[in-house]
Amino acid sequence: MPAILTMPPRVQYGALPWRMTNGTMDVMLVTSRGTGRWIIPKGWPIEGYSSARTAAQEAYEEAGLVGETSDQPIGSYRYMKTREEGASVECVVHVHALQVTEQRDDWPESAERNTIWFPRNDAAQRVDEPELSEIILRFAPPSPLG
Repeated sequence: MPAILTMPPRVQYGALPWRMTNGTMDVMLVTSRGTGRWIIPKGWPIEGYSSARTAAQEAYEEAGLVGETSDQPIGSYRYMKTREEGASVECVVHVHALQVTEQRDDWPESAERNTIWFPRNDAAQRVDEPELSEIILRFAPPSPLG
């Protein structure tokens, strides 16, 4: 009987874009290019960039977002990515919080994706990955200094 080879998951870095509106936390989701599912901005490691800087770069490219990214991931989740050639690969996404200060009017993938701010609970319900939903619900924004 032949051995079954299992590949370790591929690593990606993602951003959980958030803001406070009238005391309520909102989360921005973007549509995936292939299926139009609601996701967070994420992508492959970028040589010379930290995981936090990569997450921030993906948030800019996919949603035009600028802000303050957490140095350490706030959680991670796994999902199956379907490649263009049809094969699937398991990915683990390390998620950094991104406190958004600005959304630019134009960004690299603006013609390919939609973006919407959702209240936290709505965002958690719209993503397909249960672990990502838990990250969204569990994230506690830092308290403002008073």
